[in-house]
Amino acid sequence: MKRVLFVCLGNICRSPLAHAVGRAYIEAEGLGHRVEVDSCGTSGYHNGEQANRDTRRTARARGVDMEWHRSRRLRESDYTDFDVLVAMDASNERVVHTRMPRGATCEVVRFMDYVPGASSRDVPDPYYEGGFDGVQDIVESGIPVLIGAILEKDRPSAE
Repeated sequence: MKRVLFVCLGNICRSPLAHAVGRAYIEAEGLGHRVEVDSCGTSGYHNGEQANRDTRRTARARGVDMEWHRSRRLRESDYTDFDVLVAMDASNERVVHTRMPRGATCEVVRFMDYVPGASSRDVPDPYYEGGFDGVQDIVESGIPVLIGAILEKDRPSAE
């Protein structure tokens, strides 16, 4: 079982959306026995809160439920509990690396590296540059590629 953690700043827009879309994709593809997803924020500003109202509304319009989500902050144990930490942008990737404890076993990757045709390495903040529909489009295009790449690494090599 591969465990994947999506990480943004407040865990109310980008990372919970990736979490929810990833969860829906995994369920639809019957991959629940192979991969599990979660999300968190590098800050604790919104601990315990639901995802942003506009993020939930946009996801719901596309058939993705997010009502179950509650924000949480990145924990030291995440570095060993998860196989892959997926940073949604450069700033949060730096924080993830800065906080990485000794003995961490996870790999850190950037979400946009799995989005076909991406012109940036940062998932835009939906408030300021991406818009909620635009961010949903990005996440929906990247999730299958990311999950596929993670599962491919886990596949035994044919020698």
